[in-house]
Amino acid sequence: MNDVLEIASISPLGPEEITPARSLPADVEVEMALLGTLLVNNSAFDRVADIIDADSFADAAHQRIFSAMQRLVEAGRQATPTTLRRQFENDETLSDLGGARYLAELAAGAANIIDAADYARLVHDLHIRRQLIEIGTDTVNEAYGADPELDGEVLIETTEQRLFELAETGKVDAGFQSFGNTLAAAIEMAESAFAREGKLTGTPTGFRRLNELLGGLQKSDLLILAGRPGMGKSSLAVNIAFNAAKAQVLDGEKQRGHVIALFSLEMSSEQLALRILAEETGVPSDKIRRGEIDQHDFDKVFQASEDLARLGIFMDDTPAISITSLRTRARRLLRTEKRLDLIVVDYLQLMQPPRTVRTDNRVQEISEITRGLKAIAKELNVPVLALSQLSRAVEQREDKRPQLADLRESGSIEQDADVVMFIYRDDYYLQRKEPPEGSEEHVQWQSEMERVHGKAEVIIAKQRHGPTDKVELAFDGARTKFSDLETHGGDYPDF
Repeated sequence: MNDVLEIASISPLGPEEITPARSLPADVEVEMALLGTLLVNNSAFDRVADIIDADSFADAAHQRIFSAMQRLVEAGRQATPTTLRRQFENDETLSDLGGARYLAELAAGAANIIDAADYARLVHDLHIRRQLIEIGTDTVNEAYGADPELDGEVLIETTEQRLFELAETGKVDAGFQSFGNTLAAAIEMAESAFAREGKLTGTPTGFRRLNELLGGLQKSDLLILAGRPGMGKSSLAVNIAFNAAKAQVLDGEKQRGHVIALFSLEMSSEQLALRILAEETGVPSDKIRRGEIDQHDFDKVFQASEDLARLGIFMDDTPAISITSLRTRARRLLRTEKRLDLIVVDYLQLMQPPRTVRTDNRVQEISEITRGLKAIAKELNVPVLALSQLSRAVEQREDKRPQLADLRESGSIEQDADVVMFIYRDDYYLQRKEPPEGSEEHVQWQSEMERVHGKAEVIIAKQRHGPTDKVELAFDGARTKFSDLETHGGDYPDF
């Protein structure tokens, strides 16, 4: 009754080497005992429903029997050989096994009710093994294939994605946890924060008030930083990544910086590096790029580059990267560096959804992207800071401070995000309204510009686990650098 998989060892010299046929992992007797237990006592469904489904069975007839039983039980009816008999009277698959008599034989061979969950776990494990064989066989066949669009890197990413999805759907230990275990995890987090004098529980941002409100960037959280073009969202994200990389964390018995993965879909790695050099040295990035610096500034830039090279910032400037590729590369970085403290994505509208879900509906694609980013945050247990564009609706209002409704494809982004922040600068809009010089309006405009110049707001519009509020920062446009207002011009805070 077991299925058989023919696996050929293909040689470039010919198909002479053929491995013996092997049976797929399956135990029909265990499946029969489990089905018999469920027929005798339908309450056993409660023990196995989170472990298996119809596809978990290797035998096609057993799949159909389990599905029929499940439909009856979920409808509040009894699933017995008698109630199932009519459904299978004309079923050729079951007829080959003996028809209604086979249902009675299953019930007669029922296992001990206490063992139902154990039998289900065994059926589940064998199902996972068959799925692994299928993935492996497909990978081998695709690797030998001649599809010009399926290069080696894509094949690796596709296989990793399938394995990840199998791991997620194959978990059998999900479900309720005792409140005691949940409390223990919460106390461990609080104890960790207390040991740091209550400063942070997550990855630091480098901004005092933002750290206070967020507690740092929390593991497994998806954080959205949104703004209109020109507001400085990329600069702020790079500042946060840079600050986090510089901040020290205790790793065993020694201090080390945080490890940051920075995916830039808009700017090249060289442009990002120039921005960070400008922030650190105070030398404008455009002058560094054009070489319009003196020996003193050059020495500063050179020394800063040597210091910054030791930071744990890893950049990837692949344009239009897919969720699958991003997950693969982040997982690879975690594996090589042994830790990963923050993932930054600039920005999510430039990403590509998985190949299997690409449609002409951009809202649906963005939904898949944000859902994928949230899944990465949970899988790797790391905060993901993703930048997002805002719709032009902001420009049509008198008060141009962003709102949640201004997010492009806002439904999915707002729903999946744990934190939504907006970056806003009054001076960006005010400088466009400059009246004619010499007029009374121009004097008032100058006064207003002096009040708002160099200031920015980070608006926390949504926080799943904390308050919403507004944080004021200083912004140095020449250095593309944000800092706390009270420490503007000085060093970043140490936490």
